Amino acid sequence: MEIQDPNPCRVIGVLDDGIASLNQTALALLRSADVIVGGTRTLALLAPEFKPGAVRHDLTGKLKEVPEWVRAARADHLSCVVLATGDPLCHGIAPYLAQHLCVQALDILPNLSTLQLACARIGLAWQDARIVSVHAKDAGEWQRGSVPAHGLYALAQATRQHARLLVLTSPDNSPDRIARLLLAEGLGDDFLMAVAENLLQPEERVVAELTPQQASEMRFAALNVVLLWRVTPAARPVRFGLADAQFVQRQPEKGLITKQEVRAVSLARLQLRADSVVWDIGAGSGSVGLEAARLCPQGHVYATEKNEADFAIAGQNHANFGVSNYSLFLGKAPEGLDAWPDPDAVFVGGSGGELATLIGGVMSRLRPGGALVMNFVTLENLATATATLQALEGVDWDVLQLQAARSKPILHMHRMAAENPVWIVCARRAEEARDE
Repeated sequence: MEIQDPNPCRVIGVLDDGIASLNQTALALLRSADVIVGGTRTLALLAPEFKPGAVRHDLTGKLKEVPEWVRAARADHLSCVVLATGDPLCHGIAPYLAQHLCVQALDILPNLSTLQLACARIGLAWQDARIVSVHAKDAGEWQRGSVPAHGLYALAQATRQHARLLVLTSPDNSPDRIARLLLAEGLGDDFLMAVAENLLQPEERVVAELTPQQASEMRFAALNVVLLWRVTPAARPVRFGLADAQFVQRQPEKGLITKQEVRAVSLARLQLRADSVVWDIGAGSGSVGLEAARLCPQGHVYATEKNEADFAIAGQNHANFGVSNYSLFLGKAPEGLDAWPDPDAVFVGGSGGELATLIGGVMSRLRPGGALVMNFVTLENLATATATLQALEGVDWDVLQLQAARSKPILHMHRMAAENPVWIVCARRAEEARDE
């Protein structure tokens, strides 16, 4: 049987109408508190209710100090209240306190969240909505291909997977910037927006059914939340084994695309997981990296291509592919790889003459369980790769030759036309390969 803490810290949810948002229990606990912790606005809003002599701590910019303030109050047998916005367990302070104290030390009194209120204002059912917070360091406007460190990255991913989104904004990541994200991702016709400003205050305003184009040119009050809902059916794209013709390729001569059969085997050998970090070196048309992005919806693909014309083609395929977890860079590997996170899987479709150096660098960076997969069509590159892998200690590798033949019409019949043979070289750390 769990023992009830005799003096828990009360975490009380508050809305912007102050006392009116508190029930009698929460109000009584606030009025009797010896120590009160809250943000600047919340402390000012409820200050008339504090008892004389109550100690106040402003947590603005001092979040890391809050657990110690609570510990000190409890050690002195003082009643302590932490004031939070709305529901303290919905992107609020309660999980942070539970992590640094313990759940038993807390008594959480939730309120409505501002997201619930916003949904109520426009009559939007939210039981199946995804909640996203874009409270993050300002990384500027969203650009297609932005990396996971961008403050809007989680929202960009969510727009691909959810039909309804409830967004907690920040002064930098504002509703108009969110609207421009939708436009940049080619979703301007797929979503409508509502912006709820200054909820429960005299200047409350709710602007509903905005198109992203309209919202991108508007300005809103600093205190707001954003609701997004899809108005077109979501795409149901094929995730694996796309036909070569579905990718833009170099014209008039088609090339620099990993053909469907080779691509399928190469992706299989990469052993991708939903959250894999993938490198695509020598992206060409981008076919391998873009299919990998669909296979790793919680992961991210970093791709590089040295040829400007092919870089542009890969960019076109990215725009057509409807993924937000793919970043394409113009450059010659291994330059630029130091800025990328360590990979779970690496595909090399072209090396630009730096193959031996590239292999050594990749094998030193692979995460546990990771795989390196390389495609070659020349004997010289195959020889370089196998010699380099043979010289590395603790690496298991193998070579697969794949030669496909495709049917072609001839008069009223069909013949088989052979594709060029391709060598697929796979490498892993030896101890990891033996453990499986």
